Amino acid sequence: MAEENGSGSNGKGKSNGSNVGRVEQVTGVVVDAVFPDELPEIYTALKIEIAEGDGRAEMDLVCEVQQHLGDDRVRAIAMDATDGLQRGDEMIDTGGPITVPVGDVTLGRIFNLLGEPIDEGEPLEEGGERWPIHRSAPNVEDLTPTQEILATGIKVVDLLAPYPKGGKVGLFGGAGVGKTVLIQELIRTIGEEHEGLSAFCGVGERSREGNDLWLEMKESGVIDKTMLVFGQMNEPPGARLRVALSGLTMAEYFRESGGQDVLLFIDNIFRFVQAGSEVSALLGRMPSAVGYQPTLETEMGELQERITSTDQGSVTSVQAIYVPADDLTDPAPASVFAHLNATTTLSRAISEKGIYPAVDPLDSTSTILKPEILGEDHYNTATEVQEVLQRYKELQDIIAILGIDELSDEDKQTVSRARKIERFLSQPFFVAEAFTGRSGEFVPVEETVRGFREILDGEHDDVPEGAFYMKGGIDQVLEEVKGSKNGGSKSSSDDDEEDADEPDDEAGEDSEEGSDEPDASAESDDDEGSDDDDSNSADDDDSDSGEEK
Repeated sequence: MAEENGSGSNGKGKSNGSNVGRVEQVTGVVVDAVFPDELPEIYTALKIEIAEGDGRAEMDLVCEVQQHLGDDRVRAIAMDATDGLQRGDEMIDTGGPITVPVGDVTLGRIFNLLGEPIDEGEPLEEGGERWPIHRSAPNVEDLTPTQEILATGIKVVDLLAPYPKGGKVGLFGGAGVGKTVLIQELIRTIGEEHEGLSAFCGVGERSREGNDLWLEMKESGVIDKTMLVFGQMNEPPGARLRVALSGLTMAEYFRESGGQDVLLFIDNIFRFVQAGSEVSALLGRMPSAVGYQPTLETEMGELQERITSTDQGSVTSVQAIYVPADDLTDPAPASVFAHLNATTTLSRAISEKGIYPAVDPLDSTSTILKPEILGEDHYNTATEVQEVLQRYKELQDIIAILGIDELSDEDKQTVSRARKIERFLSQPFFVAEAFTGRSGEFVPVEETVRGFREILDGEHDDVPEGAFYMKGGIDQVLEEVKGSKNGGSKSSSDDDEEDADEPDDEAGEDSEEGSDEPDASAESDDDEGSDDDDSNSADDDDSDSGEEK
């Protein structure tokens, strides 16, 4: 399908192979060529087609012009491997940029950056509509402000860092803290709960994750509302640099021609920057800070400014952003911050506690966390939750040194509620059911606000903190506590069976030895089962509770 790329669909330049050049030099994926008649424009797609024979394998390669070297020479980046390419091979100017198919034909299919299906499905019909991947951002007068929340059903997100419809959201985190799982859960939510369209761009990530995502989406039935574009780790840097633009172009079609609200998922935007850095080095540009390309901010802006809401429709973007060495000041993640409406920061310290999603409630932000957008109750609850968690963070050093008994009664109460809030921010995901053994939960925004408001008001001070771990709404917590109390009157063996469901019983004998000790948050309960609950709720991270005991 490479022959369809740049076939004059943008209405300018030569086409039909009338402008032909020849390969002069091949350095990895960088190809220099001579065009004696007319120089192709920057970002023009160039084709190299070689038939099988004379000891050479068949080749169908697309390159993109990146530099004019002077005279009649251009430097291009290949979108695939250049193995077998030789000096003197013909290179055809297509007269336009790389194009991708758009419209309903893209739904339920997997493409590479050239718009070629890679899912072994039916080939696309000839003559379908195609758009160039390099397009201008919408005009300022066409933009609409983001004033509406996109309900995700994830408590910590909806309460503390709500996502704006038509905005840009960044998921920041190091390796292995749950960025991809969170994105997969959001895709499921959009398809199942909102019945909206999604576009997924796999940029430089693991091929296995793309395969797992494809299988999960087929099983859940949301694949028919999703288009997927992949340029994974094994692809050359040119492909990884352009695959995000290909997916964005497919999403833009539904915004501009269909007037729909589309969600664009990019995993991972750091790999987009990384690919740009590789291409920049191959082109011989002088590197900037920390070795990144000097055009970092320009490349990021060209991508991000196209992701926006217009008076016709919206593209809401959720971007996973790998943070090198957990350093948020690195130029790659820092270049994204200025473009985002909301940031969700995933913390390794929280993931080590076994709390998932490992969202840092004090480091995640949203521009729509305002009373005039969300309402007074939601805003006040969110800010009070942050106040309690911040106070608990300040007290942790004191607890570690002196113990919790040295705190005032007010601070003891704050610590108790903060630990319950911390655990209540955890939630089982639908896409992780196979790994956790717990059914996923979608929690409406109103239920989320009500649950945290009741904890803040002290309505559940008598509930052991372990009961709040990995639950959906507050009613589910109370049902389990009620069930455990009823079960406690039967027999101690029944209690043991119920406690086997607690998340931290994986500690085995250690958790049983500590079951008779008082809870770190100074809770007390006459039930044997609740004593076990309290011990189980003391996570590995809370060394303070062990010292206090």
